[in-house]
Order: sequence, then structure tokens, then C-alpha cells
Amino acid sequence: MAAPIFAEPFSPRKRGSIKEIAESGSLTSIPTHYNFFQSEAPQLPYPVVTEDIPTIDFNLLVNGTPDQRSQVVRDLGHACSEWGFFMVVNHGIEERLRERALEVCRDFFDLSEPEKGKYVGRHVLDPIRCGTSFNTSVETVFYWRDFIKVFVHPAFYSPEKPADFGDVSNEYCTRIRALVKDLIKGISESLGLEPCYLEKASELETGLQILVANLYPRCPQPELAMGIPPHSDHGLLTVLTQNNVGGLQVQHDGKWVLVNPLPNSLLVNTADQLEILSNGKYKSVLHRAVVNDQTARISIAIANGPSLGKAIAPAPQLTNDLLSSKLILLSEHCGSLRTRVLARRTKAHMWKKRILAGYTTRSICMVIGHPQADEPRIELKGGDG
Repeated sequence: MAAPIFAEPFSPRKRGSIKEIAESGSLTSIPTHYNFFQSEAPQLPYPVVTEDIPTIDFNLLVNGTPDQRSQVVRDLGHACSEWGFFMVVNHGIEERLRERALEVCRDFFDLSEPEKGKYVGRHVLDPIRCGTSFNTSVETVFYWRDFIKVFVHPAFYSPEKPADFGDVSNEYCTRIRALVKDLIKGISESLGLEPCYLEKASELETGLQILVANLYPRCPQPELAMGIPPHSDHGLLTVLTQNNVGGLQVQHDGKWVLVNPLPNSLLVNTADQLEILSNGKYKSVLHRAVVNDQTARISIAIANGPSLGKAIAPAPQLTNDLLSSKLILLSEHCGSLRTRVLARRTKAHMWKKRILAGYTTRSICMVIGHPQADEPRIELKGGDG
């Protein structure tokens, strides 16, 4: 089916949200600029499968017997090292609060375009920023997604509308922050570190927490479009919830695994700076979001990490003293955001992950070169993650 013909070149920069386009009533095929798989398919050969993902019983982590807690700590280590992803059950966050958080985000996306337009950001550090696609300033192929990103800690921000967005999101993010602290303690123990090491090393108490709500409208040609391209996340841990519509896929063992979470569970993935702190033992997992032609999907991702000015280095206990442990100060320009990272050269090759969408959105990078090699040259391309 041919793509619709527009009187002028199509661009989300000029035409507002993908929600407005998808719900126009006349769209029977996607605009050419949204044909992701035509341009990216050769880079994405991985099959899509359904597998059981690691499950963490949060109640046993915080209230279990010593033996039960020790087992959950081992389970966390396995999940972080083998998957970089896990599902949390029995977390104690009421289902109604999770539902209300999804509802207020949906209410925001239902605002008129002029009302949402007040928050269309130009700077990656705008505390409230909404938009469409992934990073329209650099993209040639656009993504079937609208979003709002809100800084919620250490300073809390909220859009004026919906009226209850602030109260609901503040309560939800506060509960998520408490959950993350306990998970980080367990993860720290699983690395053989003191329970509070990762929390203190990342200064998590004053760290940055960002709420990212995503809307993926019904798509007439889901086999051609992509909600979010393969990427990894900034920070330590990202905690995600969604409505009862699937779409999240995690890369694992050369496959894309379609995630089907249990009711009222939370999905957690390890992120870039946790990979650095663990010296690569725990991987920052690549994941993506696909779309469907039946109904809209909404997700809320809560990113939790150090403050913007915090330099992150591998835990000394996890480095290889046989090789050079020289610290290299890196700086990656990501839009207009700079994150300073201390990376340790500890292995006999140079390592860097790239985002499969063709450009990186990572805020950090481990650099590990041969101990007798010249200083490695790093070229990092920035996008807004």
C-alpha cells in the first residue's frame, strides 16, 4: 500500500504529535519517513522470541530470612549479568497508584496540541520536555512515539495540566526511588561489595530521577514502523510499567525477547552507569519498543542515576590489577548535555557499544585498551536518550 501523499515534505518537526496524525481518521499507511525497517532491517537480523525473564521477589529481598535474602541477591546477580533485565513482583506499590500514574500520563497526551506545545523542549536539560519520535534534530527516519520527560528528583517538576499530574507522579516516583535503593543494595552485594557501596559511589540520594512517559498510538503498518529504536539507558536502573499492551523487546543471546510482564509487576533494566561501576560485569541492556495496529500502548520509565556532575568509575575491587589502571576522563557531548565519566583501562582490547539505530544515545562509555597502547581515541555521537 502506498504511503499517503502530503502537500509538503512530511516532518514531525512541523506536524506535531504522532497521536494527532494516527487519530486523524484518514491514515491507512504510514508516511515514508516512518518506514524504519526499510532503512534499518539489514542491521537488525535478530529473531523475535518469547522467553521467561528473571523474576525478583522484592518482599523476600527486604523482609525475607537471611537465607531467602541471600538467594534473592544471587538471583539479582544472575539477572544483571546474564540479562541486564528482570521483573519485580511483590514490590508493595499499590496497583491503583500504578494505574493512576498511567492515567495522568494518558491525560497529558490527550491535551490539545497548543497545551502540550508549551512543553516542547529545545534543550536536553529542560526539566519538562515533550515531543515526538526519538531525536528529530538528527533523525532521517522517525519513530511512532510521543513522549514527555519530567525531572522529578532532586528537584521536582510537573506540567500544569492535568491538574493531578504532580501529586500522582510525585507519589509514584517517590515509591520507585525507595524501591531502587533496596535493589541497588542487593545488586551491590551480588558484586561482592558492601551493601551501600553503589549507593554511595553514585551519590544516589541526591541523584537524578526522570519520569519518561511514552505513547505509542495504533499504527496502520506496524511491520514497517518502530516505537523506539534499540538503545540503552542512562543511569543505574530504569523501572518501567505499562498498560496491558505489549511492545517492549530486550536483546538477549542474539535474539529480541518479547516481554510479557505479570500483572502489577515492574520491569527493571540495568543502565549505562551501573555497567561502568561493575566494570562491565553487569551489562547495560539494549532494548526497543515495537508498535501494533490494534490499540495504543503507554509506558512509564523512571530513570534513576547519579547527579549530572558526578564522575563515575569502576569499583576498585572489580578491576584487574595486572593491567594498567590509569583513569581516563571522558566527556561525551550528548546534544548539549555533557556527562563526565572516569573509565578504567583494565582489559586487553578496546570496547565500545553502539546503538543499532545508527547513533549512540549513551551518556557514558568504558574505554579499555591494551596497557601498552597509545591513548585510545573515542568518537561518540550524541542523541537524546
